[in-house]
Amino acid sequence: MHDQQSSAQRDRLGDPSDEWRAYQGAPTGTDIECEGWRQEAALRMLNNNLDPEVAERPEDLVVYGGTGRAARSWDAYDAILAELRDLDDDETLLVQSGKPVGKFPTHERAPRVLIANSNLVGRWDDWEHFHELEAEGKIMYGQMTAGSWAYIGTQGIIQGTFETLAELARQHYDADLRGKLVVTGGLGGMSGAQPLAVTMNHGVCIAAEVQADRIERRVETDYLMEFADSLDEALENAQAAVDAGEPYSVGVQMNAADMLEELLERDEIPDVVTDQTSAHDELEGYYPSGYTVAEADRLREDDPDEYVDASLDTMERHVQAILDLQDAGAIAFEYGNNIRGQVQNHRGMTTAFDFPGFVPAYIRPMFCRGRGPFRWAALSGDPADIHRTDEAIRALFPEHESLMRWIDLAQEQVSFQGLPSRVCWLGYATDDDGLTERARFALKINDLVASGELSAPVVVTRDHLDAGSVASPYRETEAMRDGTDAVADWPILNALLNTAAGADIVSVHDGGGVGIGNSLHTNNHVVLDGSDLAAEKARAVFTTDPGMGVIRHADAGYEDALDEATRSDVRIPMRDHDAADRADRADRADRAAEDVESAGRGDE
Repeated sequence: MHDQQSSAQRDRLGDPSDEWRAYQGAPTGTDIECEGWRQEAALRMLNNNLDPEVAERPEDLVVYGGTGRAARSWDAYDAILAELRDLDDDETLLVQSGKPVGKFPTHERAPRVLIANSNLVGRWDDWEHFHELEAEGKIMYGQMTAGSWAYIGTQGIIQGTFETLAELARQHYDADLRGKLVVTGGLGGMSGAQPLAVTMNHGVCIAAEVQADRIERRVETDYLMEFADSLDEALENAQAAVDAGEPYSVGVQMNAADMLEELLERDEIPDVVTDQTSAHDELEGYYPSGYTVAEADRLREDDPDEYVDASLDTMERHVQAILDLQDAGAIAFEYGNNIRGQVQNHRGMTTAFDFPGFVPAYIRPMFCRGRGPFRWAALSGDPADIHRTDEAIRALFPEHESLMRWIDLAQEQVSFQGLPSRVCWLGYATDDDGLTERARFALKINDLVASGELSAPVVVTRDHLDAGSVASPYRETEAMRDGTDAVADWPILNALLNTAAGADIVSVHDGGGVGIGNSLHTNNHVVLDGSDLAAEKARAVFTTDPGMGVIRHADAGYEDALDEATRSDVRIPMRDHDAADRADRADRADRAAEDVESAGRGDE
């Protein structure tokens, strides 16, 4: 794997931990080294993030997204493990940007771990100040699920990508992508899901990636079918698959901007164009055109300012090529990497947002109903535990045809990485007992653990890209109906509410996949160990968490959210107050009319 770390960064991180070398992933089985399963789950999920099968550069503590780390340094990693092993059931560990900073007595229902990553005060909330602090070892970039210990590899994002493309197909084609060509950039930890999501929707994908080892890894893990020697070969094979109506995916080692420009020169216009390179980070995530990977890595270390300029120049060409392909007939959307914002802010490109982001284009209706990426990991390490949960979800939600289709596809085509895990999109919609979809499923898993049908507890978490957990004007909250794209109260309320509800880990981050200063987002974990306490926590957290999505979008005026609030009896105080006030005024008016009528008749 190429060396993307400067010597100063390596010195700051220290040598990889002997404990990490010994673990090489999460411990598994039923024996635990902590005081309880809630602490053990945190220890296992942290190590799962740094499993070589899961993380991009675990020896550098980098999980995904260029610089998204699980811990600030190897010394901090060792200290976190020591604290987790010693943590009692009524104590809470505080982790500040990847470093354990305190432990306090709390109570059994409180989170065992509270995490804050990369957060800066508004005036100083930018990459320049962040990098100054990072260079001094005072902060780290937690990305989203990297610093919250919830990353499960590319398998964690695959359904979200699948759902996005499925909705695109419903809007523009005959339900799927059969006979359609999708071109994109990026095959990293998150972006590597794109080819498989395309083929799951029966389409054809060409993905550009500058790092050969990433292409090879996606082929090895069945997320990509082939590694082409040239764009000519990729186009020839892709066109054959399009003509045959067969699913196919191929990676080609080249810069994404170069590939899109070459497609335009050849008049090879795809049906769909998107991008998921790490453009949120122009220094350590994105690769500029005109350099080999090794040359770019040297430039980054020798002259970071020149590197950033070269990256932004390439991004400008990249976005322009997407716009030109859109003008030529392709359906274009940005897949949440802030490449449009980068060129608008740093290159003054006024047309950058002339193609939409994926959330307002395809995902927001699901967010309005509290639906989002719900994921769970088998702490036993036994794939059979996940297969048993697949059976449970089939039994609980047989009416959800798309969910049933997803489970079939996931079982057939998604390889486990690290701890066996699954992801599916579940929402708020309550049953006759007032239980949300997420709560119903979590309670069922807890019952399976209690009965011994699962061999060890399960930890349930999610992506930060969820219905009510994020403020991100370049992605999840782009183009909100009421103009509240940048209002960050909502993720803060989400974290506070889930803490009050009893989540076992709660985290708050700045930056995520769009960069420092561009988003605030939160996450949570609940450990299902078969106990009554776990059931209480699950019932509460999996009501509050998706419920935040409903009330956030209802407040912004989305009819789908207001409908869900009515259907599932979600309290919306101002709306309910206004309705009650209107009813009271109507009642008073009726009584006044009756009094007038009575007076006219001479009634006493």
